[in-house]
Amino acid sequence: MENYADLMFTEAVAGLQEAAGSRERYQTLYPHRTTEVLGGQERTFIEARQSFYIASINSDGWPYIQHRGGPAGFLKVVGPTRVACADYKGNRQYITQGNLATETRVSVFLMDYLNKARLKMQGHARLTPISDADPEVARALDLAPPAERVLVIDLVAIDWNCPQFIPDLYPAAVAQDAVARATRALSEEIAALKQELQRRDGA
Repeated sequence: MENYADLMFTEAVAGLQEAAGSRERYQTLYPHRTTEVLGGQERTFIEARQSFYIASINSDGWPYIQHRGGPAGFLKVVGPTRVACADYKGNRQYITQGNLATETRVSVFLMDYLNKARLKMQGHARLTPISDADPEVARALDLAPPAERVLVIDLVAIDWNCPQFIPDLYPAAVAQDAVARATRALSEEIAALKQELQRRDGA
């Protein structure tokens, strides 16, 4: 994969960084953050996500951001620099699919609000019917109806982003588990207090 800074820091961006005094730091930092393939940390993070945001570009140059969601593991690493997921019937607007017909470049954001982590990915995407899916991708995703298509993204660059300003948001399952554990603890404490009161009343 490419150096994320080389890909995204255009001349205009570099000029702004130079004026702000951050250019040299980024030039030093990003070569050490460049990776040729997805590593274990990236694979674990990607396959633990329950959603992601994907930005595509239409034929007039307008960007469009779409949210994709599913159970943890719905987005899988299916190659050294490739991720994929099944695509299901939606609202039939086909905006992302139409955009990819003329421009394959996409930007993907993966968010972990609980642990304040964010992975940005740039790549080339395609949406194809499941009948035309690469056999290895189909096996990895266990493709079958009602899935209609498969989204495959060949990554060009990735970057772990700064956790600053990521809000504290907790998945429902995490919150429910915390409430359940607190409720059990309170119930046990109440039961113990009742037993103690009964013991004293009987004394």
